[in-house]
Amino acid sequence: MMNDSGKFYASRLLLLSSLILVILAGLALRRYGYTIGLPFIIVKYGGSVLWGAMVYLLAALLFVNHRTRLFIIAVACCFSVAVELLRLVHFPALDAFRDTATGTLLLGRVFSPWNIVCYLAGIGMAAAVTRQFERL
Repeated sequence: MMNDSGKFYASRLLLLSSLILVILAGLALRRYGYTIGLPFIIVKYGGSVLWGAMVYLLAALLFVNHRTRLFIIAVACCFSVAVELLRLVHFPALDAFRDTATGTLLLGRVFSPWNIVCYLAGIGMAAAVTRQFERL
């Protein structure tokens, strides 16, 4: 039987592993999605769903002491919406960062309300999956 600290570290390791897997899936989808013949809607919005899941998993890792899932969901939702709204803001330094591969992957370039919907779906799915794993 695992003690409380063992469960704590096992759950963090599972979250970190899931986060890495989601990031790799998003990068693979972006790089190979069209190559393997996936339709535009899957490549474009699937990446946004995975980005939302990534934000949830990162929030769950960062807010270790907040065991309330609703708090983590709220943080992930607020961050995701803020990043999407940031696409409406333009100044030279920010636009220069957006022109890099990292800037494009993290911040994107063009505002889309559909991205917010996808982010929220990804956050919801990640929260549901992690909840199921915590029950094990």
